[in-house]
Amino acid sequence: MATGRLGVGETLGALNAALGPGGPIWFKETHARHLRARDFLAPRRALQARFGPGQVPESVLQAVACLQGPGVAPVLRCAPTPAGLSLQLQRTAVFERVLSAVASYAVPAKPALPSPCVVLHCPALRSSPGALRLSQLRAVLVADHLARSLRAQGVCVHLVPAVRDPHMPTFLQKLRVDWPTASERASIETLRRCVLPELTSSVQHPETLTPGVLGSLCLKELVKEQGREAGYDPSVDNCLVTEDLLSVLAELQEALKHQPEDSHPDLVSHCQSCAHRRIVVHVVNCEEEFQQQKLDLLWWKLDDQAPLIQKHLVCGPVKVAGTPATLMTAPEYYLFRHAQVCKASALKHGKDLTQDPAWMEKSEVLSAATIKFEMLSTAPQSQLLLADGSISTKSTKSGTFVMYNCARLATLFEGYKCNMEQGLYPTFPPVSSLDFSLLHDEGEWLLLFNSVLPFPDLLSQTVDLACVAPGLHITARTEMVCKFLVQLSMDFSSYYNRVHILGEPRPHLFGQMFARLQLLRAVCEVFHAGLAMLGLPPLSHI
Repeated sequence: MATGRLGVGETLGALNAALGPGGPIWFKETHARHLRARDFLAPRRALQARFGPGQVPESVLQAVACLQGPGVAPVLRCAPTPAGLSLQLQRTAVFERVLSAVASYAVPAKPALPSPCVVLHCPALRSSPGALRLSQLRAVLVADHLARSLRAQGVCVHLVPAVRDPHMPTFLQKLRVDWPTASERASIETLRRCVLPELTSSVQHPETLTPGVLGSLCLKELVKEQGREAGYDPSVDNCLVTEDLLSVLAELQEALKHQPEDSHPDLVSHCQSCAHRRIVVHVVNCEEEFQQQKLDLLWWKLDDQAPLIQKHLVCGPVKVAGTPATLMTAPEYYLFRHAQVCKASALKHGKDLTQDPAWMEKSEVLSAATIKFEMLSTAPQSQLLLADGSISTKSTKSGTFVMYNCARLATLFEGYKCNMEQGLYPTFPPVSSLDFSLLHDEGEWLLLFNSVLPFPDLLSQTVDLACVAPGLHITARTEMVCKFLVQLSMDFSSYYNRVHILGEPRPHLFGQMFARLQLLRAVCEVFHAGLAMLGLPPLSHI
């Protein structure tokens, strides 16, 4: 049997190559109705544009039918249909290949080239929790998710700023945000010596300056040097240079010099080898971006070692339905959602569980999940409208719905374990002995083909920042993991409600039961890996 991880990207690449020169035509089907008949489709109109109004050449059909290669899924048949060329995979073989190597489908696909080290800068974390606006909270959650996803991809990441407010670490821990802390500021003396000769004449009259302000610096010429096409606001002119601003620059400089202390040795070596290729990504909300542009230019003005590539990931505004977002701080928003989680729990269990320490820890996880799925399920550059509705595990778009279905999986495997210990079920056999031809329910193929198989590619796409592209601004697809987990939860819930996994303890039913459990073991791995990208621990009970 062939080995190696199968990939949707590799299969699509091979399919398009089989059609000969030209752009990509094939696409993967995702809807259950289409998957009953095919897995991939080359649309008829695209084929006519490539080959003319006649038939697709027989040689092309043969090349597609005999498709092979690293990561390419085995083909069962390829035939012309009114919709175009329809291709179906050897599903039993795909089940076997994927479910025999479950762990390899819960990690990102390895990049073809080494990635540069990334400094992630989130200015919002210089404030106190009480001053943190919802738009700033969104930037913090985007930065945290991006950092986890980049590290899973093998990228060396340094997070800036180190949090100094004594109350911020506790608040971030409630949100399951992992960020470094520090008690002292970086030294600004070198930068102060560099900037003083550049300041305007106001520095000659220090008595006219407020404490902490050093003077003003004109950035107009530097904007022209960088070029307006780079994305800088043409109205950027004077920059009021303060000690706080120099402290920010000093910390960014330090981040470029040092690798993260908690990095894997391989990542440390990689950081040292590509120090000259480091990229700084400033994750800011739309209100902070103008000031961040000034900081970029000031860095280039004062430091000839400033990174060649600085990019801005600008998060759109956040609005709350029925309430001006400016009137609600991040801690107030957390308390609002946490109260809703506790209320929903009291309704479900028929009693108040707020005095139960174990439940309160779960409630914090559910609150963090609710907030993260709300904040991250929309593309970060788009405006976000937060609903003020109640929370329920039955709401298919919510973080609690995802956590609930993850807990259902844990309950399922716990049920199998208990039955096995009672002698009702045998121990789980070797995966190599399982008969995956018994997986013929359409929901089973939907889970594997839409969730387990494409998950490594999805993780890689999340961190595709296109930092080498021209321009100041970049986008990130940080909404992909949340949307994926919601869809996976819907597909799993539909399957779980319809199919009885742990059947009667009869020997002739064990084969299908074990094949299904192995499939759901893969689904469970994907759930856990996806939640890890969000900093959320899976729950075994809700």
